[in-house]
Amino acid sequence: MTTDDTQQRAAATARDRRRGAEDKNAYNNVGIRVLIYVLVGHLFAGFIWLLFYLGAHAK
Repeated sequence: MTTDDTQQRAAATARDRRRGAEDKNAYNNVGIRVLIYVLVGHLFAGFIWLLFYLGAHAK
């Protein structure tokens, strides 16, 4: 095995590790985005519920 082969394998291994880290980060980003959408959706639904509640109890 030559030095060039060793360097190429090391570079390929480093690339694969980075790719794995990027996939993990992408998975985490999707989870965070879903959490934000769920929270904002609940806040919006609560606001609509509050409008109906206040409208029903208005004098």
